[in-house]
Amino acid sequence: AVIGSLALLTTLTACANGKNAPTAMIRQVTDGIEADSGAIKVRDFLLVAQPDGSAAIVGTFLNSGTAPDALVSITVGGIAATLKRTDGKDFTLQPDQPIIFAGDSANATGSVPGLKATPGTRIDTTITFGTAAPVTKSVLVREKDGVYANVG
Repeated sequence: AVIGSLALLTTLTACANGKNAPTAMIRQVTDGIEADSGAIKVRDFLLVAQPDGSAAIVGTFLNSGTAPDALVSITVGGIAATLKRTDGKDFTLQPDQPIIFAGDSANATGSVPGLKATPGTRIDTTITFGTAAPVTKSVLVREKDGVYANVG
């Protein structure tokens, strides 16, 4: 029984080792980018191309710290996004109170006028905060269809 247990233990631990191990093959499950800046978490951030040439913002911002911060601006391809809170609040990122762009839980909207981005391309985007360092990432532009059909 001891030899059988050792063989099983060796087999189980061998699965988790190596460059092809499941733990080494973890992939992001959404098209949106993920980024952290200090206590600020940016999750599932992407753009959805609109028929008028603008792009709608999709994503979630969460402050996992203890002190408030603020979402100051989002600039996409050099164009400043127009941001609005739909719940009447400002863009202060209170701890554990997410700001959500698009979807059933959305409390904000964002649009990048005149972007004229082609779905399937990526565009450099800079997100600035009141205290946390800015984040610059290459962000995917999605087509306005499927799960994004009602975005914008």
